[in-house]
Amino acid sequence: MDIHTWTAYLIASILIAISPGSGAVLAMSHGLSYGVKRTQATIVGLQAGLLMILLVAGAGVGSLLLASELAFSIVKTLGATYLIYIGWSQWRSSDAIMPDDVGALANEASVPSPRKRCLTGLLTNATNPKGILFMVAVLPQFISQSRPLWLQLLVIAVTTLAGGHRGDARLCICGQQAANAV
Repeated sequence: MDIHTWTAYLIASILIAISPGSGAVLAMSHGLSYGVKRTQATIVGLQAGLLMILLVAGAGVGSLLLASELAFSIVKTLGATYLIYIGWSQWRSSDAIMPDDVGALANEASVPSPRKRCLTGLLTNATNPKGILFMVAVLPQFISQSRPLWLQLLVIAVTTLAGGHRGDARLCICGQQAANAV
């Protein structure tokens, strides 16, 4: 991948990373509820979900998914259902920040395990239609058939994950700062 193609991909991935989405909301809400340190497991899961989508799109499976309206509808429905489940669970849980303790981070006993936070991040990004559409629609524009696919996917993956992690970490910090400010 030449520097011009990589720069164009970097700009495209930054634009998608800063656009609002379910991963951004999750990173900020976990930062608000659990703090920056505990939210790292969530961010790892978000990046793993992003990597999964990238590998699926890179393998061409994403194009097949988009070609099948039924398959894509199933993924969108699963994603929406999962987001509703997360929202419902957060609303019903005792972990939720109540008006009388806004600004207080969740206590140790009420914080989900790192494994559960990581899985929540993974499923949130892996079932995100915005991420699937971006990778399937945009990724081929940056792939050259004259160069090894695996090397191009590696560069794209590192670029995507570095930018995604930085964006999610910033949102997490904003969430914790909001909790501390109140």
